[in-house]
Amino acid sequence: MTGPLAGLKVVEMAGIGPGPFCAMLLSDLGADVVRVARPGTPHDPNDVLARGRSVLQLDLRDPASVQQVLALVERADALIEGYRPGVMERLGLGPDVCLARQPRLVYGRMTGWGQHGPLSHAAGHDINYIAISGALHAIGRSGGAPVPPLNYVGDFGGGAMLLAVGVLSALFETARSGRGQVVDAAMTDGAALMSAMMYGFKAAGQWNNQRGENMLDGGAFFYDTYACADGRFVAVGAIEPQFYALLRERCGIADDPAFDAQMDRDAWPLLKLRLAEVFRTRTRDEWCQLLEGCDACFAPVLDWDEAPLHPHNQARQTFCELEGVLQPAPAPRFARTPAAAPVRSQGATPDAVLARWALPHTAPRAAVATA
Repeated sequence: MTGPLAGLKVVEMAGIGPGPFCAMLLSDLGADVVRVARPGTPHDPNDVLARGRSVLQLDLRDPASVQQVLALVERADALIEGYRPGVMERLGLGPDVCLARQPRLVYGRMTGWGQHGPLSHAAGHDINYIAISGALHAIGRSGGAPVPPLNYVGDFGGGAMLLAVGVLSALFETARSGRGQVVDAAMTDGAALMSAMMYGFKAAGQWNNQRGENMLDGGAFFYDTYACADGRFVAVGAIEPQFYALLRERCGIADDPAFDAQMDRDAWPLLKLRLAEVFRTRTRDEWCQLLEGCDACFAPVLDWDEAPLHPHNQARQTFCELEGVLQPAPAPRFARTPAAAPVRSQGATPDAVLARWALPHTAPRAAVATA
């Protein structure tokens, strides 16, 4: 194991989406993550979020399997799970039981609504969690409905990444206190937290509740996307005066006095139409030749196939390939303890996983798959 988290042992209770993403982040950075999954769970190379872990297939309805998980817990630094409140307790794997077996354990719990509150036991998905945080209301065009931002804000940003930060923070504290604790990561909390800057802008009178009419939500003509002559798009974010001046110069509108009113919100709708006309005069690649790499705060809008081929992404090796599947590479980068390239598996037999964690092979029903 290489990476800054080498030596860290984590038990992952298999789930979907944000839970596996958090486990992938930890594994990418060197943690030894053992994923507890249902028997018969197939290996799917297209499941990018499952990379880099050993998968211990256990039927948790079997008391012997529960004891096997608890044996792993005794050697673990952390456990992460994303079930509804009460599910782990009913399985006999709740935090009280696990912390009794391993007092230094960091027990990471991630749900949409959190472990308590009037909605905590209700079903939901990313779109519901970001709806009550205020984040969803702010995303979309003026006069239109809110637009779901894929599941970046709730599941992955407000959920998985918040859980990763919470678990690592708790581990830092455990190193000093010698005591474990429970981390309650709710996507509603995380999505609200990610909106901190906007709440500050609103308090200062610099942001309003009208979607698509603020500086960073597509309301400003100098911070938006534009269609080109070939139907492809470019993204412009020239906020600062020096960057805006360069954009005007390269776009041939430096001498147009109408564009002097950069921060006049009343002028934004008309200037957006004017700038859209400018960008429709060239193809996306022609605009890239003219603007990319300068301080005009410009970039082409690339699709899933184009992004891995961009020279900047290739130079940084932002993407990699595993089992024929192109996928994002581990991030961030570390100068002294770099993460290794993602691998399919870190143990091919039950004995290998158990021996790696200094445990005897005591559960014949356990089977290790590769992920």
